[in-house]
Amino acid sequence: MNKKISIVGVPMDLGADRRGVDMGPSAIRYAGVVDRLEKMGFDIDDKGDIFVSRPHLYVETENHKYLHEVVEANTKLAQAVSEIMQEGRFPLVLGGDHSIALGTIGGVAKHVNNLGVIWFDAHGDLNTGETSPSGNIHGMPLAASLGYGHEKLVSLAGFSPKIKPEHVVIIGARSLDEGERELIKRIGIKVFTMHEIDKLGMARVMDEAIAHVSKGTGGVHLSLDLDGLDPHDAPGVGTPVIGGVSYREGHLAMEMLADADILCSTEFVEVNPILDQQNHTARVAVALMSSAFGDKLL
Repeated sequence: MNKKISIVGVPMDLGADRRGVDMGPSAIRYAGVVDRLEKMGFDIDDKGDIFVSRPHLYVETENHKYLHEVVEANTKLAQAVSEIMQEGRFPLVLGGDHSIALGTIGGVAKHVNNLGVIWFDAHGDLNTGETSPSGNIHGMPLAASLGYGHEKLVSLAGFSPKIKPEHVVIIGARSLDEGERELIKRIGIKVFTMHEIDKLGMARVMDEAIAHVSKGTGGVHLSLDLDGLDPHDAPGVGTPVIGGVSYREGHLAMEMLADADILCSTEFVEVNPILDQQNHTARVAVALMSSAFGDKLL
């Protein structure tokens, strides 16, 4: 694994239209992410936070809340991530709501042919303006990265599609809207719902997921939403769904990714300290990061 990591924070809550998740990067830093990774031997360059405009009221554009501001921030993020890749470093992006995946994937995909994506999430984030029940853009980034949705989201970073359906795996899904289910079936995205995780076990799920995203790809991006974990283990998230991945299963998944040595970038999103208990969820995020970067007991 690349021992040079550059951290970028994105204090974004506009994609979720719920205050608090913009403090996620600060909470994760406060939980000791830099110290933890440095002790593991990584060269850490914390580049600070992307500036995010904060309007008093949102302007809804065709069922897309805060469209202009989300595009603006993600355009800056894509450029920052692209520069990190050019420097030969590993981008670690701290969210912020999951709309920031638009910028992260946009920046990484410029430098990795046939980028694979592991989407660790309770939700599919495969809505468009036509299917979204809320208009919240944090439910749209995977669809937009695949080339579906509003032109401003789809064309972010200057190219589309950024990833292909056959190179994507969703892990931990347990809340999908009707439009998302239809798109999954239509374009053939591999999804491991909690049913498959319960039935097969996380080890087999990760074996299959890793094999799937490794086939024909030049590297893999991990997009981890903390609501992929059960709310008992990660209470500080904006859209909790009971019955999720356990803390131990999450660590096993990250450990297997580290062993596979396929990651070229990652982001950890949707930590909301306002809804948390003594920064517990941010500390969980840091622990999962350390496992993804190869930390082991022995």
